[in-house]
Amino acid sequence: MSELKSLIKANNIDVSGMIVQNIKQPDLSYLIGKGKLEELKELVNSTNADMVVFQNELTGSKINNLEQFLNVKVIDRTMLILDIFAQRATTREGKLQVELAQLKYSLPRLGGLKSSSNRYGGGVGMRGPGETKLELDKRKVENQIYSLQKELKNVQENRMLRRKQRIETKQKSVALVGYTNSGKSTLMNTITKSDVFVKDMLFATLDTTTRKVYLNENLSILLSDTVGFVSDLNHELVDAFKSTLEESLYADLLLNIVDISDPEALKKEQITKEVLSELGVDLNKVKTIYNKIDKIHQVPNNNYLQISAKQNVNIDKLKQLIIDYFENANR
Repeated sequence: MSELKSLIKANNIDVSGMIVQNIKQPDLSYLIGKGKLEELKELVNSTNADMVVFQNELTGSKINNLEQFLNVKVIDRTMLILDIFAQRATTREGKLQVELAQLKYSLPRLGGLKSSSNRYGGGVGMRGPGETKLELDKRKVENQIYSLQKELKNVQENRMLRRKQRIETKQKSVALVGYTNSGKSTLMNTITKSDVFVKDMLFATLDTTTRKVYLNENLSILLSDTVGFVSDLNHELVDAFKSTLEESLYADLLLNIVDISDPEALKKEQITKEVLSELGVDLNKVKTIYNKIDKIHQVPNNNYLQISAKQNVNIDKLKQLIIDYFENANR
């Protein structure tokens, strides 16, 4: 729930209240029980809230039923994340991926959303293609999906061509991966002395940024900053930024950047490894790096390199780690 709160804030929305229900059998019409539903309505009215965000994924009919009962807009976590993606994507490929994900997510929900479609003009929950109006014609949506997939394939083929050229020139590549808001973009800026967008929020980075870095007279690398991971990603969300994750798949070395000042650090470190494993990444080429040691009093006792990208602590050691990795790989 704390992650959901951070996601909501990343979408520039104020959180006015929170309700949790432990329920053995979700309600078929509303997901939550009738008593909890009444409690939620009271909270909405007392705080003058104009939207409710559910952590659980909702069907179109449940969204419609909840909106009719609460008389406010209702979205779920996936819609919220897709909305953030729609605002942050800057490249053509990123925008195509987001639009495709939104349409795929809306397709099985069209029937349930019809009677509440007036709520789906612009605004949170359906930015991007939904900024005009959520298309409720199934055939039209399917045609849009087909058209986007075709365009996306052309964009991806061009990217594969560029990757092939990099391999032919034997250019080494390193990808910064990790949970969202772990400090990857700050590290990217520190190492490359560039100005990649940095903000203390989830999904500040969506599109892959790649810079050439000379580590010594014998070794230059292409360093890529990738989108951060979150827990419980469904297929639409993975597909929405698979292009940026693919940079991780093909990198020679992956640095899993972990915000060690986060109480959930070890859990998030594990989530990143699980997502990478699901994508087919060889975990032997993944090195874990603990970042933000300037924010903690006691440094954890472990074998991982500990750095502060913001304060430039141990960055030289990190560069040496990369150099040593490639030197050992060549032996």
